Amino acid sequence: MTTHPRAPLTRRVRWRNRAVAVTGLVTVWVLLWGTFTWANVISGLAVAAVLLVVFPLPPVTFAGRIRPVPLARFLARFLWDLVVASAQVAWLAIRFGHTPRGAIIAVRLRVNTDLNLTLTAEALSLVPGSLILEADRGTGTLYVHVIGVRTLDEVERFRRGVRELEERIVAAVGSAEELRRLRDPDPTGPPEPVDLEGAPT
Repeated sequence: MTTHPRAPLTRRVRWRNRAVAVTGLVTVWVLLWGTFTWANVISGLAVAAVLLVVFPLPPVTFAGRIRPVPLARFLARFLWDLVVASAQVAWLAIRFGHTPRGAIIAVRLRVNTDLNLTLTAEALSLVPGSLILEADRGTGTLYVHVIGVRTLDEVERFRRGVRELEERIVAAVGSAEELRRLRDPDPTGPPEPVDLEGAPT
């Protein structure tokens, strides 16, 4: 796939990208604390400022636009997934005589941008039962540790769920080009391996 050099970012775009980055970092900070207070917001702003100044990251451009209706759908489904996954993990914890198995699953996203990779990884990590182990920026692949997975059918069901999550994120904040990539993904790329823990050899 041929890549084209990106045009230099304008001052306005740079400031907009910083505002988006600060908003995202503060949101994650507040979610990690679990309570919305002014102290958490202010400390989140301080942490975001330090991270952006001391550890500058490559620019993450926001080429899309926020769509209120798809965004509301994403938030509603995300909250529902939190409730369902919490109940499933709780059941695994109290179920006697059952050793839960897990798997490390590679999921290659169809929209390989830094922002989509970050948002999808954050959404997956916040849902109980799944944890991002690694993100391959070059191929747009997430490596996720998932508990309660025992068969290859369940692995494929999880992959479909991640791609559906990606669709909801792109529908909420993606660009027209990113929406087109969902309909016509790049067929090339490495295979998606899976490592089932506890599976017989």
